[in-house]
Order: sequence, then structure tokens, then C-alpha cells
Amino acid sequence: MLKMRPYTTLFLIMSLDGKISTGASDSLDSETDWTRIEGVREGFHQYYDAEQKTDLWSMNTGMVMQKIGINSKSEIPPKSPVSFVIIDNKPHLNNSGLEYLSAWLNKVIIFTTNNSHPAFDLAKQKSNIEVILHKDNIKFLNLFQTLKSDYGIERITIQSGGTLNASLIRQGFIDEVNIIVAPLLVGGKDTPTLVDGISLISEKEISNLKALELISCMPLDHSYINLRYKVINNTRVSIKTVIK
Repeated sequence: MLKMRPYTTLFLIMSLDGKISTGASDSLDSETDWTRIEGVREGFHQYYDAEQKTDLWSMNTGMVMQKIGINSKSEIPPKSPVSFVIIDNKPHLNNSGLEYLSAWLNKVIIFTTNNSHPAFDLAKQKSNIEVILHKDNIKFLNLFQTLKSDYGIERITIQSGGTLNASLIRQGFIDEVNIIVAPLLVGGKDTPTLVDGISLISEKEISNLKALELISCMPLDHSYINLRYKVINNTRVSIKTVIK
């Protein structure tokens, strides 16, 4: 059943200790803060360079879009061939942000449970915006199957936050991890990491862990590293051995 969905790659930049942001405040962000630090800023562009080589479809969340300032951007960059799938229930995106995305991207698909999302009105005016409404919580299997069957998407890059990453990983919807590791230690128990979500509390949940198989490890300039792993989604757990 899982083969009836696009091939998914989780792509992000993180610090050596796994942080994808600077701290627990929305005003702190890796792209704006890390590029100010000597020893880190010199090689940060390699993340953008690698991003240009990712899939033409990208999945993210409205929360991340809001955090990186999409709602307040005014200068539209050159038209991009990339299309976005955005999960946004609150909503975090406003009319201004949606207008920006429409002008910038090839196509924007909004998945939401909010029947008052501003994308509904804008979709009547913009041919490259579509909204898919879910009455209940979004089922990711249905979401990915829809992307493949209705839009012909064979590959998609995931660039979301730690909570959604955890959900997708634990449900077996991530096939590959492609990470740019910055030469930086951030710390902070509340600082977002590559994979957050709900912590495991019992041995019965160990099967939620995902082993990885190394595809490549490439040193980059300025002490950066590019790590690529295949995710082993059929987790097998052996019987616990008690050592006396």
C-alpha cells in the first residue's frame, strides 16, 4: 500500500546536536541567526545550493511558512518551477502570504481541516492554488496517495518541523533523509530538533524507532557535512535479553 505514494525525502539543515532552530522562540531562526555566526555563516550557502537540487515538489507546514516570514514578504523572487504542498489548519498563512506563494511558485496545494481558510477565496482567483479540505484530522496515507494518483507526484521533499517529521517517520512515510550538518552546537531542551513529537514511554513502542542505512557522507567546505540515509521502515525488534 505504501508503494502507492510518492518517494519522500526529509531534507533540512541541523546543528551537530540535531537542532533545526536557534531556540524556543519564534523570533529565533536558523537561517537568520546562524548566518551571523563566524565559523558557520561562511558555509551556510551550501544548504541553499543543496536545496536547489531537491525535488520539484516540496511539503511544508503553514507554521513554518509563517515563521520564516512568508506572510510579510513583498518582493517577489523570479518565478520558480517548484510546487508546494502545505499543511495548514489554524491557519498560519494569511492572504498576503498566499498571494506571495502564488506569484512565486508553480503550484500551491493547501491541505487543511479549516473550512474558513483564506486559501478557499484566493483559489477562486488564482489558478495555481488548490485547497483540499479534510473534515477530521489529516490522514497522511490518504494525503500521499492523493498526491500520487491525482497530481502524478512521484517524488517529494519534506521540509517541515520536528513534530510533523516525527509523525511521518513513525508512520513509515519517510524513505530517505538528506541532512546538511552545520558546524555548530546549539543546545536547549525546548529547541526544535530534526525529530520531536511525543516521547516513547514503554518498551512496546520501540518498534517506532527507525534504523538507517548510509547512502553517502560527503564533507563540504567550511566544516559542513552532507549526510544521506535510507530509512529502514520495516523495523524488527528482537526479544529482550536479560543479562544476570
